[in-house]
Amino acid sequence: MAENLESLERLVGELKRLPGIGSRTAERLAYHLLRASEADALALAEAIRDIKRNMRYCRECFNLTEEELCAVCRDTRRDRSVICVVEQPKDAWALERTGNYSGLYHVLLGRLAPLDDMGPADLTVDDLVRRVMSGGVKEVVIATNPNLEGDGTAAFIKEKLAGSPVKISRIARGIPAGSSIEYANNNILQDALAERREMQ
Repeated sequence: MAENLESLERLVGELKRLPGIGSRTAERLAYHLLRASEADALALAEAIRDIKRNMRYCRECFNLTEEELCAVCRDTRRDRSVICVVEQPKDAWALERTGNYSGLYHVLLGRLAPLDDMGPADLTVDDLVRRVMSGGVKEVVIATNPNLEGDGTAAFIKEKLAGSPVKISRIARGIPAGSSIEYANNNILQDALAERREMQ
């Protein structure tokens, strides 16, 4: 007689709903959690509960925070005349890790992607326009991903800010440091040539 494993099957089913997790990975994770100590398994459950209870979007830039304003927006040392626009909080974190940017961010919470039913109303572009129009902003750096949707989103933002006096720039693209030209695709090579700079 087949054993009733409803709890295990339910866990596997929930894990499969996560992005990038297929059936086999979900099963491996479920069995790992089954073998883990009760304390470790409950610690994971509590971390998931806490992220849902405590995390929210910054009321100014829509980055993730546990307070009304994120750490970047609260930091009085940041250059408030520059706003870097990114698709997701993880993009802002990646740029922040470089240590080369000292302005503010604006997180769109997505990108224009008609095939995924993501339109302008699903993004925070109107909030960005309000921030820019409220004054004090001199430059908007558009750092959406260098792909069809990201480029389309960048063009849409540029159009929405067309009436403002701010400088609108796009992050440069090219060959990543440490890589080889022979392995770069045509788009990367085209961008690298187009965005070339005079050597100092």
